Amino acid sequence: MTELRNTLATSHAMNPASPAFLRMTLLLDAVASGATALLVLAATGILAELLALPAVLLRGAGLVLIPYVAFVGYLGMRDRAPRVAVWIVIVANVAWAAASLPLLVSGWVAPSALGYAFVIGQALVVAAFGELQYVALRRQTAVA
Repeated sequence: MTELRNTLATSHAMNPASPAFLRMTLLLDAVASGATALLVLAATGILAELLALPAVLLRGAGLVLIPYVAFVGYLGMRDRAPRVAVWIVIVANVAWAAASLPLLVSGWVAPSALGYAFVIGQALVVAAFGELQYVALRRQTAVA
């Protein structure tokens, strides 16, 4: 957490061409994904009822996030993350966001209004992380 605070505190952390900006987006992604994993794993039953989403879906999503959080957090702690590894994170974020919306119209689930809001909200956040990471990676390349 101190690493995240230090990264956020540096003035160049807000410059998309700075390696610190990419690190910040990776670390924030890891923190948000970790919080989501903890939430859905610790409160699967309650969330399944509130969101009207299958417990197996919520639990599976939480379990998938654990190695993702470790990988993204590791990349965010490095001075320079390998480009191919950052691309893997970007593609994973795009795939997660893209898969979230068809889930709602597939007929496989029948979420409550809160469930729709949860799925759409997390898809938008995940897509935003992917976009920020893409911008940071492209701007780093342009400056290098």
